[in-house]
Amino acid sequence: MTIPSFKKDMFVMLIFSAVILTMPMWLKPLGAGYPDLLQKFAIFGIFAVGYNILFGLTGYLSFGHAAFLGVGSYTAVWSFKLLTMNVLPAILFSVVLAGIVAAIIGFISLRRSGIYFSILTLAFAQMFYNMAYSVLTPVTNGETGLQLARTDPRIIDNLLSEAGAGLPSPTLFGIHMSGYSGFYFCAVILIIAFFISQRIFHSPFGMKLQAIKSNQTRMKYTGYNTRPYLLSAFVISGMYAGLAGALMAVTDPLAGAERMQWTASGEVVLMTILGGVGTLIGPLLGVTIIKYFENIFSALNEQALLAAYSFMPDWLAKMMVTITSPFVGEGWHLTLGALFVIIVVFLPGGVMEGLGKIKNLFRKRPPDPLAKTLVEGQRQEEKG
Repeated sequence: MTIPSFKKDMFVMLIFSAVILTMPMWLKPLGAGYPDLLQKFAIFGIFAVGYNILFGLTGYLSFGHAAFLGVGSYTAVWSFKLLTMNVLPAILFSVVLAGIVAAIIGFISLRRSGIYFSILTLAFAQMFYNMAYSVLTPVTNGETGLQLARTDPRIIDNLLSEAGAGLPSPTLFGIHMSGYSGFYFCAVILIIAFFISQRIFHSPFGMKLQAIKSNQTRMKYTGYNTRPYLLSAFVISGMYAGLAGALMAVTDPLAGAERMQWTASGEVVLMTILGGVGTLIGPLLGVTIIKYFENIFSALNEQALLAAYSFMPDWLAKMMVTITSPFVGEGWHLTLGALFVIIVVFLPGGVMEGLGKIKNLFRKRPPDPLAKTLVEGQRQEEKG
């Protein structure tokens, strides 16, 4: 990487960090400045950034990443139950175990490509989902989900201090991971995850992944064995998903099989496509849009719409409520679906493509050399 591009990346990181850390301030006017939603933005942002390393760089579409999300959640809760409520061991174990599971699934699934690879990953995710409800009930607690209990051993914590009267909560050396402290912890992890993703994108390893996406057959003809690169990208992506699952348990210490369901895998695919596949910022924009619709638009009702249209005459306000009410509240999926259709049809590159087009409108275009030559020739003729 050249020095100018390194400086550019550091500038992007600085801006990105400032935007993430100030989210409670600039999202508050939009009604999204409360801690629970901010934590979702950060956690699913990590999930999408990791997924983009696989899908965005290699073009391999996985429908099974929810399996790693669930593995991360279950591992973190078991760490809380058996060892300590400190979040660092839970996160470490979750990332490592998710990486091991990803290596096993990736080793088998990457024997195929295209739709066959996607079907294999989906099959593995559904196997994990069903095992969490049946075969692995002693580990996952089945439908009820894995939760903390006062009788948990918590070996390390009980060696250092006596157990309290109520249920403990996850902490970072005494700082409780709830509210804004939980968000800022997740935000710092997101910044680190984004930085690692940025390094991967601009590294020789990332360039090889992009070459595989462009033409894997040609890569093989040049002497490269592409499978180790694909497996590495799959494992890294799975570790990101495991990290996101661990943070879900950190901010809300329970784990359920629903986190392994195929809809969770589909959601991260939508986030990545909506924001812009293969771009660094795109998946994060997709996360913000989908989670904002899910949590804010779904809460709107007719009373809220009437208040929003209160500046209009009564007859016009009622008409506007009638027109817009099917798109909010329980109908927020309709709005998101329409937006997704518009993006896919008119902006295949996602929101990032749209922002690029807007940027080009305001960018001063360099003069056309041919037009400049013709103008100069015309001037010379007029003088002659």
